[in-house]
Amino acid sequence: MKASVIDLRYKMKDVLKALDRKEEVTILYHGKVTGVIVPVNNKKYKKVKDHPFFGMLKDNNIHYPPA
Repeated sequence: MKASVIDLRYKMKDVLKALDRKEEVTILYHGKVTGVIVPVNNKKYKKVKDHPFFGMLKDNNIHYPPA
């Protein structure tokens, strides 16, 4: 999506919708490209077991006394 500075001010809702669709937004000022807004790559883990740190100490033979 291409958006001018005026679009950022008055049509920010459309810009945010484009970012939600994982589109890059090119910012134009006087018809020239001045920047690009890139959507964040949100990588969320749905389960704790899927997190890379889960179980990393399972082979560590440390036994803690019961509380």
